Formats: sequence, C-alpha cells, structure tokens
Amino acid sequence: MAQVLPAERGLRRVIGDGASVPDGEVEGLAEDDLRELYRQLVLLRTYDERSLVYHRQGRIGTYALFWNHEAMQVGSVYALEREDWIFPSYRESAIGLLRGMKPATVLSWWRGHPAGWWNPLEFNVASICVPIATHVPHAAGLAWGKKLRGESASVIVYFGDGATSEGAFHEGANFAGVMRAPLILFCNNNQWAISTPLEAQTAAPTLADKAIGYGLPASRVDGGDVLAVYEATREAVTRARAGEGPTFVEAVTYRAAPHATADDPSAYIDRERVEEERRNECVGRFEGYLRRAGVLTDELVDEARAEATEAMRQGIAEAEAEPPADPALVFEHAYSEPLPSFAADLDELRRVLDA
Repeated sequence: MAQVLPAERGLRRVIGDGASVPDGEVEGLAEDDLRELYRQLVLLRTYDERSLVYHRQGRIGTYALFWNHEAMQVGSVYALEREDWIFPSYRESAIGLLRGMKPATVLSWWRGHPAGWWNPLEFNVASICVPIATHVPHAAGLAWGKKLRGESASVIVYFGDGATSEGAFHEGANFAGVMRAPLILFCNNNQWAISTPLEAQTAAPTLADKAIGYGLPASRVDGGDVLAVYEATREAVTRARAGEGPTFVEAVTYRAAPHATADDPSAYIDRERVEEERRNECVGRFEGYLRRAGVLTDELVDEARAEATEAMRQGIAEAEAEPPADPALVFEHAYSEPLPSFAADLDELRRVLDA
C-alpha cells in the first residue's frame, strides 16, 4: 500500500530511499510482475535514449523526449486490461510498445513515413495526439460509448500539466464527469509546459484540485514511482469498471530533459534541480527497490538491456528499409471527392520530388 504524504499535498509513494524512508509493497503484484515491470521500464528507457541518438544522426525528425516519464507510462498501462483503450499524447509516443507494437512502427511515425500509421483497433491504442488536449474529448467520447454498449472496458488519456489550461481538457473532463464515463484522466505533471512553469499557468494549489470542478475524485502520486502509479491507476480502473465514473490522476515528476529536440532549456531550467532529478530517476529508483527486495539480479539487468537494445537496432533497420512513400497519399485522404485539379497537382508534386 502506498504511503500518503500530507507534507507533499497528499502525494502517494511506495518506493523508499533505501535509508530513512522504508519501502512499501503493492498487494497483488508477484515477483514475476515486478520483473516484467522492470523489463518494460528498460524497454522504454532504451527507446527514448536511442531515439535521441537517431535524431542527432539525422535518422528521425524532431523528437519529444520522455526520459524519466517511463514509470508513469509503464505503471499505468500495467494496471489496464487488454480491452482497455489508450489515448497517448506525443510524450507517450512509444507507449504502444507495451501493447506489442513494433519499434519500427513508432520510429516510422517520427520519420514522417506512412509505415508509422497503425490500426487503433489492433492494439487499442489511439493515434498519437500532438495538438495539446484535443484528444481528451475523443477519449471521453469513446469511454461514454463503451458505457452505452454495456462493455466493461475503460479508457485512459494522457496529457501534460499544460493541457489542463486548455479548453479541450475542460470539455472532455466536464463531459466525462456528467456522463460518468469510464475514463482515467492521467496528467503527467512534469511542471513545465515547454518553458512555462506550473505556477505561471494555474493558481490551483495542485492540478488534482481542478478535478472537484468536474465532480471527479482525484489522486496525486509520485510519477517517478512505478508501483505507486500502478496502484493509483488500478484503483481508478476499478472505479470505472464498477460504473462509478472517471478519475483524475496527477502524477508529479520533474522534466529533466528538454521538451523536445528543438528546445534549448538552458534559458529557463534550474540546473541544480535537473541534476538532482537525474540522480533520482525512475528506472534507477525501481532497480534499487528490486535489489533491496532480492528480486533483481545482474543477469536480469544485462538481459533486459540487451533485449531492448537489439529491439531498437532492428526497429531502425526496418524503418529505414521502408520504400519512399507514394506522394498520392497526401491527396487521397484529404477529400472525399478529388478536386478537378487533383491529377495536375499530383503530377506537379511528383515532378518536384523527382527533380
């Protein structure tokens, strides 16, 4: 059971510090579950670190890092069933890997190639949303549809702290609250909306406090604690399945990497705070917890890292082996009926691309 820390405005935490703060446990998680959580954390961490390298090599485009956000993604997805739906933002671009999606698919998405498209029905993972908060109403609508059909599935939607200042977030949260939709509104509060700090975008004491305006229960959890995130999400999913409606989860962390590869955070970050957070990053914290519990071995660490590294090597090779996309795709999905100029415009585009 997670500890609730009143001094930190009700923050929930399971993983201790190996010294003065004792470790907790989460009911229902066996040692095999803990090992699988570790493998998934390593997979996402490796994906993020390799993607940064690929960007610097010019092999993928602008990339939104999620370094130190892995515990929020792994912990929350592990609390779901396969029938449950996931609506990611760009910060969760690789979350489909946790549902069996190939790294090549996500890497192709960052390369701007059609091979980066997937059928949401195959993984119950919606398309990655880049505009801020516009997917929240979509997720609320799907959740309401599941309820109307009498299905047991729930829906989780991910967004950052900056999204809670957007009108689309208000519309989605309000709709879900009124309709008692089985929705988990999962906010990864890394305390930066690009370069805007949290205190400059809201007067609310915490983002979880905003939930009361929509009639939603809310919890605050240490976003770097994969076990606390799992426990909080599991409770929200249980409420959703019981017909008790949506829940707001505020996962609190600190962005210790740039907003994206096009961002220079040196103009606004607190370097000392960043270094402190990097020393306390989520994968290392969980590794320490597992070692203290006698669950993690050096062999498992090496195996998990090797598997993830090889998956990424294969992924970039597959993505780069894709043939050039047919430029006709730019036109085919834009209009229900092609414009009279379609053929001439396409011919001109092909001429320019071949020049």
